[in-house]
Amino acid sequence: MRGISGPAGFGRCRAPVRLYPSGARPLPALVARGLGSRRTGRRPVAAPATTDEGRVTLMTSSASTSTSRLAAYLGGLGVQAPDELSPETVAYAAALDVVAAVAPEVAASIEAELADQRSNLKLIASENYASPAVLLAMGNWLSDKYAEGAPGHRFYAGCENVDAIESRAVELAKALFGSDHAYIQPHSGIDANLVAFWTILTDRVEGPALERLGRKDLLSLSESEWAGLRREYGNQRMLGMALDAGGHLTHGFRPNVSGKLFDLSHYSVDPETHLIDYDLVRERAREVRPLVLLAGYSSYPRKINFRIFREIADEVGATFMVDMAHFAGLVAGRVFSGDFDPVRHAHITTTTTHKTLRGPRGGMVLCEERLAPTVDRGCPLVLGGPLPHVMAAKAVALTEASRPEFATYAGQIVENAATLADALQSEGGTVVTGGTDNHLLLVDVRPYGLTGRQAESALREAGVTANRNVIPYDPNGAWYTSGIRVGTPATTTLGMGPAEMREIASIMQGVLSATEADPSSKARFQLADSVRDGARKRVADLLVAHPLYPRISL
Repeated sequence: MRGISGPAGFGRCRAPVRLYPSGARPLPALVARGLGSRRTGRRPVAAPATTDEGRVTLMTSSASTSTSRLAAYLGGLGVQAPDELSPETVAYAAALDVVAAVAPEVAASIEAELADQRSNLKLIASENYASPAVLLAMGNWLSDKYAEGAPGHRFYAGCENVDAIESRAVELAKALFGSDHAYIQPHSGIDANLVAFWTILTDRVEGPALERLGRKDLLSLSESEWAGLRREYGNQRMLGMALDAGGHLTHGFRPNVSGKLFDLSHYSVDPETHLIDYDLVRERAREVRPLVLLAGYSSYPRKINFRIFREIADEVGATFMVDMAHFAGLVAGRVFSGDFDPVRHAHITTTTTHKTLRGPRGGMVLCEERLAPTVDRGCPLVLGGPLPHVMAAKAVALTEASRPEFATYAGQIVENAATLADALQSEGGTVVTGGTDNHLLLVDVRPYGLTGRQAESALREAGVTANRNVIPYDPNGAWYTSGIRVGTPATTTLGMGPAEMREIASIMQGVLSATEADPSSKARFQLADSVRDGARKRVADLLVAHPLYPRISL
């Protein structure tokens, strides 16, 4: 399954073309840095429809025109766009010129980031490459609009266009994940989790308290009743995965707000296999009797059986919540289904939209219908005004994820991760749990005599961007760590396959085995220039063969 193509803008590009054909009129400065060709019609406001497969598709009216906006603009200037013109290059060249006219240092950093991403292998499991369509959907005047509330029920006038965008994204998310309800306003994963936490507290604590006190709403409570309810909010228990076992800091890490909001307990993994022992989770749940049983991970390299977790939650009377931020794309692509599909089993599910889902940075909440009214009050419950421009980008990403090729992409992510894990072990590396079922793997770097901090830095010098990460029962703690986390979403977006994964494993093994730790420091190390340069050359060869955003020439 090599050479998986991504959304428009990821495919291979043609050779550069001359901007001005002979005799053509010069273009304005803002578009003179590069134009490209894709004949896209002007699309009217779309209405959702459902296909036989249950996916939402885009309906357009007969008012569509074959003239693109760019071609229309150029035509007004008396310029005919060449067939080879790249609209992605035009868009970014023009945007950067506009930014540079005000803040040249910001434009320079934006351009430098593209160069950096093009010259280093991105193996951070929580990162990906959004399509130009997703990125461009964020850079517009939707950012200027306040739209607190929900579609059709806003606190501000003039939200008709935001309503259309948000409603479209909601319908796409519901169809894609098979959810009763979707809320796409959260700005990030932690915002989505906070909306979910407070939805559960409202459902399980606040609602019963109001009924018990015979009160209509919070504003009708007396001062003493309100004080009592506030105490009741803060005495609720949550059971989540321990951070060093693969959990996330928003799942009850004390320095995080989640750790201050709940009376927290954790379940871990087996000390030998480093796998979840569901019998031990059940035993822990019976002991804790939590209000919230939370599943999900940021560095656990295996599937989770959510059916068993739901059974445990039902047994102890807990609300079952899943944070699928890391693997939402694998759920959308039907790689995780049945017992491994969290939306099918959880009362409420949260996610980010920018990891395996390959969208903009942001969050989303999926839930049962009975929780929908509370979830939709995320503002003012937790959030302020939503970000309409980001919701537009979410709608674009969800449209991309609803296409059949996204399922192929999701499957390739997992195949690549498994190949990379096997190859690293064949090279002599130590992979936690002995492999992976998802998009990530953990490498124990202690056999190299390194800390995670040293391994991360050495790999970065060699052109490989990964992140240090705790491993189960990590003796080095959360800062220096004993492992590195490696993921395949981004390299898969570039079209890499098993052969490239084996090459990456060889590069990593060569760098890590040649890195010498400073015995007086957990951070300092030495890496021979020849090893570094050789690795960077091999990385460069991979990236030349699989370029990032090849239709953008800056």
